[in-house]
Amino acid sequence: MSDESVTDAADRDEQRDREVEAQLLERREAALAHVVKWGDPVLKSKASPVANFGPELRAEVERMVLIMQDGLGVGLAATQLGVLRRLLVFQAGPDSEPTALVNPEIEWASAELALAEEGCLSLPRVTVDVERPLFVRVSGRDAEGEPIAIEAAGLEARVLQHEIDHLDGVLILDRT
Repeated sequence: MSDESVTDAADRDEQRDREVEAQLLERREAALAHVVKWGDPVLKSKASPVANFGPELRAEVERMVLIMQDGLGVGLAATQLGVLRRLLVFQAGPDSEPTALVNPEIEWASAELALAEEGCLSLPRVTVDVERPLFVRVSGRDAEGEPIAIEAAGLEARVLQHEIDHLDGVLILDRT
């Protein structure tokens, strides 16, 4: 292979990388356009319990997962989309599956606390240090209405608490 061929291949790879990056940025901006931003009173409102588990709820969950993933978030509460229903989705790591929690409640939280920086899709470019319990047990229902319980630690525990805060009208700025 000639030096010219190697250079051409490298140029094509670099161009492809720029195109992929541009597409990801476009998808992120489109997703974030759906997210309610700080200052909107809905973010300070308490969400109502979900009573109906059916196709409409499952479609809402699918939409929330897409917005969360395209927006590069690890969690999203329905209130962040202007929907006052106790529904959240989260995906605490790249290898984990997205999970929906309907009517989530924190059953137990550890006395052991951890301070960590948090961001929020509703507060673009804002991060604050928030102290939260390191371990939690959360119960609720899945999108089909089946009972679900999650024992979480570390990032997963933090994400669950952050999203449940949204459902209760609490923002990270309220936790500083």
